[in-house]
Amino acid sequence: MSNVSVALNASAKAPTFAAASAESFEPRRLAAFIFMVFGMFMAILDIQVVSASLSEIQAGLSASADEITWVQTSYLIAEVIMIPLSGFLSRVLSTRTVFFISSAGFTLMSYFCSRATSIDEMIVWRALQGFIGGGMIPTVFASAYTIFPRSKMPLIAPIIGLVATLAPTAGPTIGGLLTDWFSWHWLFLVNIGPGIVVSAAAWFLIDFDEPDYSLLKNFDWTGLLAMAAFLGALEYALEEGPSKDWFEYQPVATAVVISVIGAVVFFWRAFTARQPIVDLTAFENRNFWTGSLFSFVLGIGLYGLTYIYPVYLASVRGYTPLMIGETMFVTGVCMFICAPISGRLMTKVDARWMIAVGFAGFALGTLQASYITVDWDFWELLVPQILRGFSLMLCMVPINNLALGTMPADRMKNASGLFNLTRNLGGAVGLALINTMLDKRMDLHIARLHEAVSWGHVAADETMAKITAGFASRGSDAALAATKQMSLMARRQAEVMALSDVFLALTVIFFALVVLTPLMRRPQMAGGPGGGH
Repeated sequence: MSNVSVALNASAKAPTFAAASAESFEPRRLAAFIFMVFGMFMAILDIQVVSASLSEIQAGLSASADEITWVQTSYLIAEVIMIPLSGFLSRVLSTRTVFFISSAGFTLMSYFCSRATSIDEMIVWRALQGFIGGGMIPTVFASAYTIFPRSKMPLIAPIIGLVATLAPTAGPTIGGLLTDWFSWHWLFLVNIGPGIVVSAAAWFLIDFDEPDYSLLKNFDWTGLLAMAAFLGALEYALEEGPSKDWFEYQPVATAVVISVIGAVVFFWRAFTARQPIVDLTAFENRNFWTGSLFSFVLGIGLYGLTYIYPVYLASVRGYTPLMIGETMFVTGVCMFICAPISGRLMTKVDARWMIAVGFAGFALGTLQASYITVDWDFWELLVPQILRGFSLMLCMVPINNLALGTMPADRMKNASGLFNLTRNLGGAVGLALINTMLDKRMDLHIARLHEAVSWGHVAADETMAKITAGFASRGSDAALAATKQMSLMARRQAEVMALSDVFLALTVIFFALVVLTPLMRRPQMAGGPGGGH
């Protein structure tokens, strides 16, 4: 019998998460889960916490501009490998052991990061921090849908949804504040105290399942290495490609080849190995594969918009990290407000309507942002940020519930790893596409603006004369200073026009998801029996 058939038979016989956990729900498990959620918050936060402080870390470690980007890239590459692997490890070692090792290892690596004295040391510790800590994220999602009865989902689902979306949104702001108030070392030292508490709580409170060491007998080392090559090389190519002109840069081209070869071997092993490292049969569940698709696009909206708003505020408006944080604070407030509302709505309306409204809100926000100008400030960005904050929660909570809420308990750990992987890959692909589009469209707009401001155009000549008069005190250098100022104005305008194009492209993507929402099957209301009954 094929692996697919075996998995399908097992799924048919397996009890649902609701039936399996309805009688065993205890306050102790709720306490354990709260500590686990805080650990997940730290792991997701550290993806973006260094982004606003890379220049300070670069100066402290005497690193080059090319080297310092690896402080973030190494973490992302390592984490994206661990996320799908964590499902298998949780089944082998148990949730308690995996989460304790992830939390304790993440805390220890945070300490080593704070003590790094060279860029090479920092890259090694950051990679280990991302790899070890990455196991916390899917473990929390799997536990939420395994240990709690269905009636608790309106409370639990908004919590994990809020943490998963708020952490990357707040990361740059928190990182900028820590660096401004103390030093870049505190980006990592801040994890140590909470990390110790979370690790201790994980060891003494988590008792969700038992290890199954028999799974190690047929461990698929080939599949593991192929998955690492596939995902690691893909993440590297997506991170470095936009700034290195993709295939014009040999390491990126090599990474793409390695990723393709790794993917071929990984998928071959996934369907032929006796005990595959990742069970892809979860995608036979219609709600799971459609939920993963929506999660992928949600990753674009989550990480992409967290990136491009600060780009505009920093490069066009000249804002400091603190000012950017104050401007983007609105999104976080809206998430907090909407999280309990989303949980309540799950019990009242069809979750597919929530998803459709959420992506429509995303699209309306980016459509309004596509009219951006060089003069936009807090008030002009207010409505797009409000729409983004509410839309994230309206999408995240029901997507999680539809994709994982109908999975059998024995397949939940594996499915959680795959589901969280899609969101991270969506963010990586989204950032790569956004950066590439920004570069290409900016070059196009600069060329057009240079034609528009060339000598002989009345408006250009008049503007040039005014700017030159303003630099009259510089004497013979006035004309040169005015020319440079005109060039900077044209470049700034081109960047804003490129950002407008990106917002418009995102609008099309988000509206497309609204149309695809009916692909998901209508779930049973929360409080009813779990999926499978």
